[in-house]
Amino acid sequence: MAARNVPSQETMRSALALACRAPSVHNSQPWKWKLAERTVHLYLDRSRLLGVLDPCGRELVISCGAALNHARIAFAAEGWQTTVHRLPNPAQPDHLASLEFARLDEVDEHVVTLAAAAAARRCDRRPFLTDPVPRAVLVPLREVARLEGCTLTFAVGDRERRELELAIEHAGSEQRQRPEYREELAAWAGRHASPEGVPVRSIPAEHLRGMPERDFALVAEGELPVPILDDGAVLAVLSTRGDSYESWLAAGEALSAVLLTATEHGLATCPLSQISEGAASRNQVREEILGGTGFPQLAIRIGWPVTHEFPGPLTPRRPVSDVVEPLFPQD
Repeated sequence: MAARNVPSQETMRSALALACRAPSVHNSQPWKWKLAERTVHLYLDRSRLLGVLDPCGRELVISCGAALNHARIAFAAEGWQTTVHRLPNPAQPDHLASLEFARLDEVDEHVVTLAAAAAARRCDRRPFLTDPVPRAVLVPLREVARLEGCTLTFAVGDRERRELELAIEHAGSEQRQRPEYREELAAWAGRHASPEGVPVRSIPAEHLRGMPERDFALVAEGELPVPILDDGAVLAVLSTRGDSYESWLAAGEALSAVLLTATEHGLATCPLSQISEGAASRNQVREEILGGTGFPQLAIRIGWPVTHEFPGPLTPRRPVSDVVEPLFPQD
């Protein structure tokens, strides 16, 4: 019998289970995968839109882009090359990508390592070690972002670092003033036994150092008031040339590539999306960090994990059956 020239449905579901380990805003997992006989299609699930935090859907599309990159890696680790058609149907903007397949002659060992990183990676909201991250370790992160059509800019100078911290804090200060934001944050944070949202076990019991990240533990406040870092974390900004759906999707793919490469090198990471949630903060980051070029989409904290339990507990995911369905359901 001739070998199949497309993955089996079982292989598709296995690869997509790994793809769904991708990070997403508030662990909302806003993706829907639809399977055809020879192709896989990625759709944005607008029912999971965070209307207060992300009214235009920027962060949902970025989240789906991260899942798309995870899927490319997962299929490659299974022996399948993917040809991705992004935004294939202008009349259906929520149809983000379609994937076609060709069998690989051999599986790249590095891809297998990245797939293992996808299974192991967590968003680590704890303080990192004070040990500095060598610049030589950061170079591959910048390169994988470039390969996805994005730019990763490190805030290595004291001025740039402080400007980025201030921009994140400014965004948080604006959000704290909105009761509807606090209500939405509370609805997604501190959950118990839920396959979505940020579980209570993923929220640090106390913030030993003021980290410029969303403070899920203090939903009444929304953000930490003074984002001063004294750990060894590196702060970086992921930016795109444009600011369209296509740009957001690329930002998500680059985010995935950066996080998995960091995980491969033993680093802990925490994406920070606040800079894209307020116009003033975005403009501040664009001018002070990016030199007036490009569009900042999110920031990332990168550092060495502080405990041997790296990288902390796994954040739960929705069952594959909830996010994968046939493209043409049978009656």
